Amino acid sequence: MHVFANAEVKESFEDKVFEMADNNLRIPRNQYMSYTPDAHVGIGTCIGTTAVWNMKDGFVSPSIVGVDIGCGMRVHTTQLHKRDLQDKGVRRQLIQAIEKYVPTNERTNTHYEDIDIMDVVRSGLKGLPERYVPNERWLTHVEESTFTFSHGYLEKLPENIRKYAHGQLGTLGGGNHFIEIQYLEIEEEAKDVAASWGLFDGQVVVMIHSGSRAWGAKLGQTYTKIFREAMYSWGVTNPDRNLLYAPIGSDVGQTYLHLMYSALNFAVSNRHMIAFGVQQGFRDVFGGETELPVLYDLMHNYALKEFHRNEPMLVHRKGATRALSPGHFLNAAVYKESGHPALIPGSMGTSSYIMRGRAEGEKNFYSICHGAGRARSRKATKELVTVDQFEASMKVGTDEEILVNHRSLKTILDECPQAYKDVDLIIDSIVGASLADVIAKCKPMAAIKGV
Repeated sequence: MHVFANAEVKESFEDKVFEMADNNLRIPRNQYMSYTPDAHVGIGTCIGTTAVWNMKDGFVSPSIVGVDIGCGMRVHTTQLHKRDLQDKGVRRQLIQAIEKYVPTNERTNTHYEDIDIMDVVRSGLKGLPERYVPNERWLTHVEESTFTFSHGYLEKLPENIRKYAHGQLGTLGGGNHFIEIQYLEIEEEAKDVAASWGLFDGQVVVMIHSGSRAWGAKLGQTYTKIFREAMYSWGVTNPDRNLLYAPIGSDVGQTYLHLMYSALNFAVSNRHMIAFGVQQGFRDVFGGETELPVLYDLMHNYALKEFHRNEPMLVHRKGATRALSPGHFLNAAVYKESGHPALIPGSMGTSSYIMRGRAEGEKNFYSICHGAGRARSRKATKELVTVDQFEASMKVGTDEEILVNHRSLKTILDECPQAYKDVDLIIDSIVGASLADVIAKCKPMAAIKGV
């Protein structure tokens, strides 16, 4: 078991984190397992886990994928400078414009009823009508745009999954999902790399965090039951009944993997359509020709076949981000030489980061953190943190106020910065372990959260 965390971060890990590691390592024939510094207790497995098995005789675990299958990050750039949004009135106008196109209420359906979600889950971005693909860049600047699988497995979907997922494509969802308007501070030693990616100091960017919505959630819930029943029938037990797994080659393992790919297709397409709506909002405020080029889109909840140590392996990442080094063969073609941007959110009121993987990251299967990581539960946050403290961290009442789309911060108190670890310490751990380097800090200006 490997832990990538500096002394201060590691000291903050609760005992349950290591207890869960022990439970995970009871799954047979594990090739590798690690925690990133944002690791914290999850269901069955900690968020911040990388776990690897050989494809030929290994195991797949929905617990080490997570329920929000394909959840991930996306960043779009603009040609705007932070001074263009310095006026709080402009930022409020932009928030309202984006909310016209991106539903943030769980009970509100998408604006894109003409998209057949079955086309999307089968073909990913290639299943979208052409009118929703502004240019080729929106298809190529992604970790994966299409996850291929045998469509016969779709017949094994829960009957109600389409009903629940219908109307959700292009919607944000609740919890820690967000759209954030930020500006960049480029690291001095990374200016050349940043320039090659089209980034500059003070540049306004948009960071999006969302996943597969009800499609992935229903799959996760359904296969939790199916895996539990299968393990019972095989006589397999584990100290944690929420830690579920099956041989990759078994019927239940193969079915889960294929249906998981359908959720990955939904997730990347969902972020794409959220971004499409965000661009429409920017055009309402800054003019109809405003473009928001894609910087990158990547996931942090999934299991994928990858080649490591000259062998095919199933790499699980639950709350962990792949950060490939320059020249790595798995890089998207446009980032083959430079390495791709790794997108790491902080928390409301703190910096997020754009990083780039290093060759030394091979030791951790090129996994880094996926964010700051929760420091306390939602319930504990509401008990321990006051609205006044939240307001202070958001600089309410000052010219530098980080605006939000909620009338009262009380409604999203469980997402305040105090609910999360210090993201700067998390990033320090990643850099200190030589897993990745910082290219730019992303400083928040306005945030849109679901309700």
